[in-house]
Amino acid sequence: MSVSEVAFAIEGPSGQRIEVRQGDLCAERVDAIVNAANGQLAHGGGVAAAIARAGGPAIDEESAAWVREHGPIPDGGVGVTGGGRLPARTVIHAVGPIWNGGGEGEEATLRRAIDTALAKATELGITSIAFPAISSGIFGFPKDRCAEIFAEAVLAFCDAHGDASIREIRLTNIDRPTVDHFERAFREATS
Repeated sequence: MSVSEVAFAIEGPSGQRIEVRQGDLCAERVDAIVNAANGQLAHGGGVAAAIARAGGPAIDEESAAWVREHGPIPDGGVGVTGGGRLPARTVIHAVGPIWNGGGEGEEATLRRAIDTALAKATELGITSIAFPAISSGIFGFPKDRCAEIFAEAVLAFCDAHGDASIREIRLTNIDRPTVDHFERAFREATS
């Protein structure tokens, strides 16, 4: 699947376009994509591996350099590299939590990862960004709750930062069940 398809779209509180899409995050033609990363930026599985494969060796090289310079990224934090061969010129590597049943602050950490990625994108002057469902794959975060936290975080960001550079936010996932969770969460949050 090379081109994503819009499953649901709304206008955010300050005029930003928010889209839930099904397709390949690596093929999104946006200023930045967000990687669901681990703190060492070792892109060995899931979305991270797909991004590293599609973007080529530059992403792994820049990721290693980032960790050497800044140290490991804490849960909820972000690092930044170029996009290599991706259509997106920037990759914001967001470290979400590993799900341990919900009693170890996982929801707050996921929210912090989303907020931090949006803040970094704003700092970089990004106008369009695409996110995967951070932590909901190999990190095991429940997809329905992940989608609800994304809806809360994205809508709150749009409401609070109407003057931010970001004018388009995509939630792009390859699998239909995850897309369905995101569509439902955004419909409920905006109805």
